[in-house]
Amino acid sequence: MTAPIFVTLGCRLNAYETEVMKELFTIAEVKNAVVVNTCAVTAEAVRKAKQEIRRLSRENSGATIVVTGCAAQTEPETFAAMPEVTKVIGNIEKMQATTWQSLKAPDLIGSTERVQVDDIMSVRETAGHLIDGFGRHRAYVQVQNGCDHRCTFCIIPFGRGNSRSVPAGVVVEQIKRLVNKGFLEVVLTGVDLTSWGLDLPAKPRLGDLVMRILRLVPDLQRLRISSIDSIEADEALMAAIANEPRLMPHLHLSLQAGDDMILKRMKRRHLRDDAIRFCEDARKLRPDMVFGADIIVGFPTETEEMFIQSVKLVEDCGLTFLHVFPFSPRKGTPAVRMPQVRGSVVKERAARLRVAGDAALALHLAAQAGVRHRVLTEGPCMGRTEQFTEVVFAEDQPEGQIVEAVISGVDGYKLTA
Repeated sequence: MTAPIFVTLGCRLNAYETEVMKELFTIAEVKNAVVVNTCAVTAEAVRKAKQEIRRLSRENSGATIVVTGCAAQTEPETFAAMPEVTKVIGNIEKMQATTWQSLKAPDLIGSTERVQVDDIMSVRETAGHLIDGFGRHRAYVQVQNGCDHRCTFCIIPFGRGNSRSVPAGVVVEQIKRLVNKGFLEVVLTGVDLTSWGLDLPAKPRLGDLVMRILRLVPDLQRLRISSIDSIEADEALMAAIANEPRLMPHLHLSLQAGDDMILKRMKRRHLRDDAIRFCEDARKLRPDMVFGADIIVGFPTETEEMFIQSVKLVEDCGLTFLHVFPFSPRKGTPAVRMPQVRGSVVKERAARLRVAGDAALALHLAAQAGVRHRVLTEGPCMGRTEQFTEVVFAEDQPEGQIVEAVISGVDGYKLTA
C-alpha cells in the first residue's frame, strides 16, 4: 500500500473534513497511511470506530494508522492505548497542513507527538476550507462548526468546541467556485447551523446567509440547508422558505423527543408545541415542504406515556424522514447520571418508532404517484427530487442534470419514474 486510505464515520461534516484532509495529504505527499475520521455521538459509534481500526490494521500491515475526529478529540487516551494506532490527532489539528507534513518524518511517529489533541474550547475561528465538493453533482460547504449549547445527552460540543462561523463572503466565494465547476446543488453544513453568524460582526443570521447566497450566486440552481434547530429559525430564513424556489423544500429538524418533560431534562430549548408550530408555519409558507427529524428513544426517566408522545409527534409534525437513535449514555454528560431505561425496553421502543417512521414515509411516497418532479440525477438510473426523495428511473438519464420526471410508482423506500 502506498496511497493513503481514508475512512469516514459519522456525519456529513466529517465527510466534508475528510475531503479537506485528502487535499492536505496530497500537498504533504503522505504515503502508506490509513486515516480514520471518527464519530463520538454515541458509545456505539466509539465501539464501531475501534472495531474498524482493528480491521484496517489487519488489512494494511505496516501502515501508519492515524485516528482523528470527534471520538479522538473527546477520548484520545482510548485510541492511544490501542496497539494498532500510530497517531491520535484532534479535530483542529486534522485541518492543518503542518500536522500531516510531520507524518513524512519517521522520527516523529513514535515520539511524544504521538497524541496531538489540544483544547478545542480555546478555538475561536473556523476556516472556510476550499474543496471541489465530494460527490459529482452535489457539493457540501461547511459554514459553521461547534456548539454553544449543552444538551444533557450530547458529547459533541467537547469534540467540536464552541460555535464558530465562516464569514459570509468566504462562503459565497466558495459556492461561486463550485458552481463554476459544474455543481448544480450545494448543501450548507455545520454542527449547529442555525447559530451561524452570532459570533460575527453585526450578528447576521442563517436566513441572511441563505438570502445573500441566492442573490450573489444567481447560477446556483439548488441550495439546501442541513439539520437545523427549529426554535432558532429566524425571520429571514422563513422569508426564504416562502419566497425562494431555489431553496429546497426539505428540512431536517433536531427535535430529539416529543414529550415536554424529557425535552426539559435533555436541556433542549423548545417544547413539543414549538416543534408542531414551526412545521405548520413552514408548510403554510411552502406547501411542498417535507421534514426529517432526529428523535432519541429511551432517554433516562422516559416512561411509556412519554415515549408515546414522541410517536405521536411523527403525525403531529407531519414528519417524513425519521432518524431514530436509541439512547446511549456518554461518559462526561449529565444524562449518564440519570436513572437509565432498561436496554431491552429502549430497543423495543426504537423498533416501534421506526415502524411509525416507515409508515409516514410510505404515505409521502404514495402521494407522489403521478406528480411531476424536477430530479437531480446522481447516476444514469437514479436521482433525488427537490424534497430529497430518491427516484429510480426506468431508462438511463444524463448524469448531473436536472430532469423533469413523472412519478410512476414506489419501489420500497424509493420512487420510480
